[in-house]
Amino acid sequence: MKILILNGPNLNLLGTREPEIYGNVSMENFLESLKNKFPQHEIRYYQSNVEGEIINRIQEDDFDALIINPGAFTHYSYAIADCLKNILKPKVEVHISNIYKREEFRQKSVTAANTDGVLSGFGLSGYHLAVLSLEV
Repeated sequence: MKILILNGPNLNLLGTREPEIYGNVSMENFLESLKNKFPQHEIRYYQSNVEGEIINRIQEDDFDALIINPGAFTHYSYAIADCLKNILKPKVEVHISNIYKREEFRQKSVTAANTDGVLSGFGLSGYHLAVLSLEV
């Protein structure tokens, strides 16, 4: 299966950004271990701080399943939500932190309703769990 992991704004700073919330492992290092755990899948990765680039990447439609962490776009991007609604492939939303323990504005996801499931608060392991959920 070709799985696209797509991260939104500021997630390029994983490993250094607020390590007390997001940990101290970079996405690049984590991806290497994830790919080793799931050699039967082709795991691709894309990150952008730009909403339109995220939408364009999803619409490239060159994957079988999507794991998305929209970052701050989770809470207000109806454009990404609409894009996800029109992708008829398995989709899992992942959040490294537990968004329900964070600031009030972070506790609502406008994108989640257009995915098949949401994982929140499991750290980077949420991506691992998302891959497992796609195998079922």
